[in-house]
Amino acid sequence: MSVIVAGAVHVAPEERDRVVEGHQEIVARAREHPGCLDVSISADPLDPGRVNIYEYWDSAETLEAWRAVAPVPTVRAELTGNEVLKHEVARTGPPFD
Repeated sequence: MSVIVAGAVHVAPEERDRVVEGHQEIVARAREHPGCLDVSISADPLDPGRVNIYEYWDSAETLEAWRAVAPVPTVRAELTGNEVLKHEVARTGPPFD
């Protein structure tokens, strides 16, 4: 069963771009990790303090294997909010039928 980790974290607006940049290596390495279908950590286009998180893995096992070897972010910032959830995907299909 595939797994999606998605949502947003909130930081001070002046920290957002630094936080996103500090995760570039993690995103690049995650995308090369076996079982990674997609990863993105990006600045929200409307909210200056929001960082969008999206991870798509072929299984919970591959996600946990990645977590065991993932590098530590090069930038730390205080989170003022965290709305990230892990979803187990039972079925996948086209978004518009």
